[in-house]
Amino acid sequence: MALNIKNEHVHQLARQAAELTGKSQTAAIEEALERLLRDYGADPSTGRARRRLDVARRLAVEYRADPGVDARVVASIDDLYDDQGLPR
Repeated sequence: MALNIKNEHVHQLARQAAELTGKSQTAAIEEALERLLRDYGADPSTGRARRRLDVARRLAVEYRADPGVDARVVASIDDLYDDQGLPR
């Protein structure tokens, strides 16, 4: 996930933005890029939400295909713990 920016002006802008906002340089750049995307009509949170929903759907499909042994199926929160309150 490394991003290696070899532009001193961009580094200076990141430092200034971080100092001005009190955020880290990464957080300041993230905010700036999200604003830029919104300015161009893209919603940066849509992709993030879509990826999370895709993961949840995939897990649900996998679970329905193989729910496991009946004795181990989680029907309620109590099924997650044994008689002594420890995780199964």
